[in-house]
Amino acid sequence: MTAPMPHQGTVQSTPPLATGSPPQLDYSRVQAYWTRAQPSLLGPYMMDGFGFPAGAGRFRFHGEQKSIARTIQSLAPSTSVLDLGSGVGVWTEYFAQRFAKVAAVEASPILYEAMKARCSRYQNVTLHNRDVLSFEPTRGLGLVFLGGLLMYLNDHDVRVLLQRLIPCLDPGAIVLCRESTIRRGVRAIQGDYQVVYRSVETYRSIFADAGFHVVSVQANTAYINAQMACEFIKKWKAMVPDRFHCLPAVGRFAYWGLRLCYPWNTRLIPWLFARMGYEIPSLTNHFFVLQPSRQTATNRRKQPSHTPLIENERFENAR
Repeated sequence: MTAPMPHQGTVQSTPPLATGSPPQLDYSRVQAYWTRAQPSLLGPYMMDGFGFPAGAGRFRFHGEQKSIARTIQSLAPSTSVLDLGSGVGVWTEYFAQRFAKVAAVEASPILYEAMKARCSRYQNVTLHNRDVLSFEPTRGLGLVFLGGLLMYLNDHDVRVLLQRLIPCLDPGAIVLCRESTIRRGVRAIQGDYQVVYRSVETYRSIFADAGFHVVSVQANTAYINAQMACEFIKKWKAMVPDRFHCLPAVGRFAYWGLRLCYPWNTRLIPWLFARMGYEIPSLTNHFFVLQPSRQTATNRRKQPSHTPLIENERFENAR
């Protein structure tokens, strides 16, 4: 869930940009933000500060679970999983309950400790506190999950990360990405919170450049539902004086109103606003299912095999 932390020997900058290219993220600022993040389900989901009850994060997570369960249902219980940018470990725990072996990588020390507390009881889980760009995955992977990581990486580093995964994937393995998206083009946010929002088509292009075929793209309705509530609260806070915000009450009202109407509201509300010339929500989210392209798979078969690149330690703190 977090982008790379500065790591000795790891190149963090990318080549100079051509005119018209999006600004580059400052990874030191990305790191600083996630070092301060609250180790709760609301924090990594960017749902803090809206007055939502704690159950809002769980409701979104359960909604995403249903979508992911359909995607991974064909994978065997013996599958090895890599969870990159694992945050507080809710997805790591989910995979640990279903698959034989799970490795999770998280750079933020505070989120890593929360993940360790959550997942230490699972004997089939290996945890790594390090940045994803310096992490060397082992071979034999059947599933790689990136749950909101790529938006914190520059385009060049997205390609580098994905290309590094290819030799480690078993035949038939999938890479599952869950990324916040915009409808058109690319939008980079600068300042203390730095992120790159890309359109579905932009991600398709990046994935193709990295050697992957996009098997499927699915809208994340659980995210869209939560994002509509967040944008409603933001507009409320902008229009109403601070002393009248009443966020605990307004946040609960917004959350429960959208929850009770879920999931049909995730299509109806955006459609109604689109008829009036507005895009609601301004941010969307999609699940991307990737597999190496045919040419990539052919090239991989021609490469010599190598031994695993990581040690089989249950916990690793490599900072």
